Amino acid sequence: MATRLTVALWAAFCLPLAAIAEPIGNAAQEADWAARLDKAAALQAESRAMKDAAKQTLEEKTSACDQKFLVNACREEARREYLKASHAAQHLETEGRAIEREVKREQIAEREKRRVEEAPQQEAELKARAAETEAARQATQARIEATRADKAKKTEEGERRKAADAERLRQKQEAHARKVAEKMREAEQREREAAKQEGAKK
Repeated sequence: MATRLTVALWAAFCLPLAAIAEPIGNAAQEADWAARLDKAAALQAESRAMKDAAKQTLEEKTSACDQKFLVNACREEARREYLKASHAAQHLETEGRAIEREVKREQIAEREKRRVEEAPQQEAELKARAAETEAARQATQARIEATRADKAKKTEEGERRKAADAERLRQKQEAHARKVAEKMREAEQREREAAKQEGAKK
């Protein structure tokens, strides 16, 4: 009774790792694995409890044999009972470990199956991300080039305006110089004519 209680308590507190890990299969499969791992844990716990009980019984019977007439026969009988209980306990432990190994093998196979099934989607997602990254890079490069072209265009337009302004100023200065020169010629002409008239009067 005490052994069964110990097994129940141990199984209740020792949840298998698969129960708290990220789900691998569907809900029914996860539940099956969890149940089988619980059973494996319970079998191994019962095995340990049986081994402890058999060891304690052996020690008690061996000590009691010292009070009997056929000491060696008594000890041999106690040892046979211990070995029988130990073998039964070992059988439970072996069964529990076999269940664990089988569940882990199935989980590994399921992970590999899922990896193979998801590989095309993951590859497609990777290609899509790569395409998005390349598109973003090209868009950025296009913006940079457009900005450079706009700056170059504005610079060129500025240079043309400066050149046009300089040309207008030069033409204005030349026109002004021509007007001044023309007025000076006209003034000189008037002075010559005035001098001729003055000379004729004398």
